[in-house]
Amino acid sequence: MRTKSEMMRPGDEGPAGPTAILVALGVAIVAAVAVTVVYALGGQPQLEGALLGLALGGVAVALIVFARRMLPGGHFVQVREDLPGTADERASVASAFSIGAEPMERRSLMVKMFWLAMGALGLAALFPIRSLGTSPGSSLRRTDWKRGTRVVTKNGEPVRLEEVDVNSILTVFPEDHPDAADAQTILLRLPPGVPAPGPGDWTVEGVVAFSKICTHAGCPVSLYQAQTQELFCPCHQSTFSVPQGAKPTFGPAARRLPQLPIGVDGQGFVVAKGDFTEPVGPGFWSRPRD
Repeated sequence: MRTKSEMMRPGDEGPAGPTAILVALGVAIVAAVAVTVVYALGGQPQLEGALLGLALGGVAVALIVFARRMLPGGHFVQVREDLPGTADERASVASAFSIGAEPMERRSLMVKMFWLAMGALGLAALFPIRSLGTSPGSSLRRTDWKRGTRVVTKNGEPVRLEEVDVNSILTVFPEDHPDAADAQTILLRLPPGVPAPGPGDWTVEGVVAFSKICTHAGCPVSLYQAQTQELFCPCHQSTFSVPQGAKPTFGPAARRLPQLPIGVDGQGFVVAKGDFTEPVGPGFWSRPRD
């Protein structure tokens, strides 16, 4: 059994220990800075990966060398005495404790190098955040529909009110943005006697408009059952009742299709009276079933 006098003293690790640690941390710092530079110059995934691995490896090597070469090792057992030790023994214990703390206290350069390496790695990790793009802001809450915008077909032709047949659906877009995927809308005319949903000034002569994007997974709601006045999403069979304001009545969709307020301009063309009053498509926040 080893005694306290056989414990490793500072300096027993030799000059190779601190030198190896400083070299490893230096390599990690240079590699981390190099990752940042390569990314700022346009990026090269293979080189960035190699440099990042070198930086992390340098930190790992430094920690391993420090643990193996500069901290006391081995298994030490000391019998606990029944009576208090003598003054000399207490002094010996205090001295041994101080000796064990010295490797950490006197290695200030290594500690600074370690934190410098971690800071360089943190800087290298922050730069790629720019690749995530700009913040969407409120863009998820609005589309290209505006007050007075004519509705047009996929061919860009404006739609007159009398052209909307009873119990048939027509996919329309904003006139100035016919390729806006989030603005695609279903236009349909309910049969006589079926009350139009929504505020009275949102519909014209039984013609109503709803977002075509399913609120479950974003698939296009492209089927209509005239007998029950229900819209269907073919992806997951979500069903929406038009007279109830496109409220989901079956399937996984938990939110109704947003309704677009529409009117007619002086030339008889169907126009929007504004944008949807709520975000279209799958909800990006939790909402209760309404």
